[in-house]
This record gives sequence, C-alpha cells and structure tokens, in this order.
Amino acid sequence: MKFINKNLKGIYKGLIVFIISLFIVSLSLKIGMFWDNVLFGSEMGISLFQNGIFKWNSIPLNSDTGHPPFLSSLLAIGWTLFGKSLSTSHWMMFPFVFGLLWQLCDFIDFFIKEKTLKLWAFILVISDPTLLSQFVLVNPEIIQLFFFFLALNAILRNSIYLKIIGLSFLGIVTYRGMMLCGGIFIIDILIHTLIKKRKIIAFFSRSVVLTYSIAAIPACLYLIWRIINKGWIISHPLEIWGNAWEFSSIQDFLLNFGRNMLVLGHQFTDFGRIILMLFILITFYIKRKQINWKEYNNLLIIAAFSTIIIYFTSLLIKNTMGHRYYITSYLSFGLLSFLLIKEYRMKKFLYIGLLTSLLLGNFIVYPDSFAQGWDSSLAHLPYWELRKKGIEYMDENELPITETASFFPNSTSIDNIDLNGDMRSFIAFTGKEKLVFYSNVYNLSDYNLKILHKNYYPIKSFTRRNVKVQLMKKITPITYSNE
Repeated sequence: MKFINKNLKGIYKGLIVFIISLFIVSLSLKIGMFWDNVLFGSEMGISLFQNGIFKWNSIPLNSDTGHPPFLSSLLAIGWTLFGKSLSTSHWMMFPFVFGLLWQLCDFIDFFIKEKTLKLWAFILVISDPTLLSQFVLVNPEIIQLFFFFLALNAILRNSIYLKIIGLSFLGIVTYRGMMLCGGIFIIDILIHTLIKKRKIIAFFSRSVVLTYSIAAIPACLYLIWRIINKGWIISHPLEIWGNAWEFSSIQDFLLNFGRNMLVLGHQFTDFGRIILMLFILITFYIKRKQINWKEYNNLLIIAAFSTIIIYFTSLLIKNTMGHRYYITSYLSFGLLSFLLIKEYRMKKFLYIGLLTSLLLGNFIVYPDSFAQGWDSSLAHLPYWELRKKGIEYMDENELPITETASFFPNSTSIDNIDLNGDMRSFIAFTGKEKLVFYSNVYNLSDYNLKILHKNYYPIKSFTRRNVKVQLMKKITPITYSNE
C-alpha cells in the first residue's frame, strides 16, 4: 500500500512539475537570445548547424568562447530535427526546466517533511529573480543547475550512480560547471567531516575516488581535445573580451580586488535578496541561543561552498562574473530563510515579506549610468516587444539597419537574436554613425553615454516599465556661410 501511495505521489508531483514547465516555456517562446547566449547559443550553434553538429573545430575563432559547446550542440540538434527558430530553441530547454524543478523539489524534500510547507518553500525558492530570468532565456545556466542539483541530491541521499551522472554532465556544460563540480566535492567533504563527524581520511575510500575519477572523464577529455585542437583553453588569443589577469601593479590588483568584493556583495543582495540576507543574519544573531544549529548546518555548507571556487576566481580577475553564476547559493539561502521563519511567531507575515521582496526585485531598473544584470531578473521582459517595435519602425521608414550602430548584445545580425533568417546586422558603435539603435539594457560605458547625449538626439522612443528603446540620429553641425 505504501508503495502504491509513493507511486501516486510521484505521478502527481511529475504532473504538477510538467504543467509548470510547460507554462514557463510557452510564455518564453518570443524571447530572443540575450547577452552571452548570443555567443553560447546562436553564433556557435549556427556554425554547428551549418557544418555538422559535432564538428566543433568549425566554430570560428571570433565566436569561440572556449567553453564546451554543450548548449550550441543541443540547439544544433534541435534545429536539425525541427527547424531553426526561437520556438525550437526554447522547447529544447524544456527537459532541463522540468528536470531542475524536479530536483529542486527533491532538494526541498530533504529538509522539509510537511507537505504544505514543502509547497510554500518551493514557491519561495523558485521566486528568486535571477532563477526566473534563466527559466525564460535559452541559456546553459538551467542545464548546469539541473545537473548540479542532481549531483547534490545524490550526495544528500548517498546515491553513487546519480552522483556520477550529475557530475559527468555538469563538467561539460561550461567551465563554470567544472567549478561547480569543485564546489560539490568540497560540500561532500564538509558534510562527511562536519555533519557526519567522520575522519577525512575515511572520505577518500575506493568508491569515492572511483566515483569522482569516472565523473571527471568527460571534462578531462574535452580539455585534452581542446589543447590538442585549439591550443588554448580560457584566454582567447584575440583577447576579444580583454585579459582577465592584466594588472599594471600590485596596487591596481588590490583596488580591483576591493571593487570586486563590493560587486560580489551587491550581487548577493541585488533584486530583493537583501531582505532575505538581512533576515538570515538578524535571525542568527538575535536567536543564536535558541537555534538548533544542526538543522541548518547542511544548508549553510551548501550555500557558502557551492560557488566558492567561482566567487574566489571572480575576486581575483579583472572583470567580475555575473549574478547568475551564484544561483545555487541564492537558492540555498532562499530555502534557509524559509526554514528560519519557524523561529518566529509571525510566520505568515515574514513569509509574505520575503516572497514580496523577491517578486518586486524583478521591477528594479537602475539609472543608465549604473551597470545592471539585465539577464538576472525579469526586468528585461519589456525589451523584447520594444526592440521589435523599433525594428518595425526602421523598416516602415526605410532606415537602413546595416548602417545603424548598436551595442552588445544587439550589435549583431537580427538572425543571431531572433533566429528568423534575417541576416541584416547592426554595426558596432564608433560615434561616427548617423543612426544609433539604443536601449538601456545594453549597459553602456560612461564614455559612450556621454557621446550619445552630446552628439545624438532621439527621433523615436519606445518605453515600458522603465525599459526604453530609442532610435537616435546624429546632430548635424550647423555651418555658416561667409556671405
């Protein structure tokens, strides 16, 4: 009877997760390739689609990110089977959206036993703005999050085979996936020593060494292939994205390190997460004598160490990594904040406050001069309709797109973003172009903003929820006659 009930619960759970996944993907079909995914998805994917799905050598150098072409290969397979389009690309994400939601349910199940509380915890956890944004974009984040939580749940439940599967695939999604594998390894050791109170030497048993050795094979094979065939791994030979380790002096490094610490702190508290983080810190302080710390140690370890290799790397390099790189920590802190609610009497009030702070985080739009993680909340959603209107306006008024400047990630072909076969391409902004296609989602430098404000004026603007798209024209200098 218990077996039948368990199967029924699994069916109900699968049906609910399936419906949620279907709903997410269905609402995302018109959202184009965004930010790094123009490279990871469309540019690399189109090359493989045209030349052969597994002909990774065919990826042009200026489109080669160095990362394993997991997403691009997946998209190329989908386009080959169902045709190249945005819809196909989003539907190729469906299994991973479903898989991630399922794994998050299992993750929450490990810490919460009451059925109703599981549901409310699930809602709070998946309401993180950065996770919500990844759900609606075609990107490698959802893929590696699925494999991360598959491996993590395997550790929590002592499943060797699922751990191998999760880690094997996680290591070949991106280099960041490899870093997350390192985080999983550290979590595994800390749970073994700090939670289970066992000696560290006992951790390195034959089965554990064999598990991690087998799981590392795909990533190692890719790195070997890359060194043999490409001759480089991370530092792009053309330095298209700059040199991450280029510092003029020790002082320059220390100043950059300090700035990166501030940015990292901002990322963990951005888009409404500041309320959750403050709630956790305040609770740990004022309730420190009555808290049963054993209930929270697992989550604290997961939240702090899942992305430890990523944020230490981010502190050391020239340019910091994006908000989305720390989603595993965000979600763990989200679940931790939910568990801490029980330490108070006003449980419903606190829950509503935490949930509201996350949902409202999607409406945060900073001034144009402040760089925003546009792919890390749903604030970018209005952009897609505004961008479409801007392009339609240009076509209706016969304004040449191929002579119009724009900025990353829009300074590329329309096809690379919309996957619609329109090969017309915006050009990179130099300040000499007569027309500019501008949006505040492009995160312009102060220098380029100054040029735009000084030398250009808007001839058409589209605005919605503080997101704007403007077609701008260069100011014609007034010439005076000598007569």
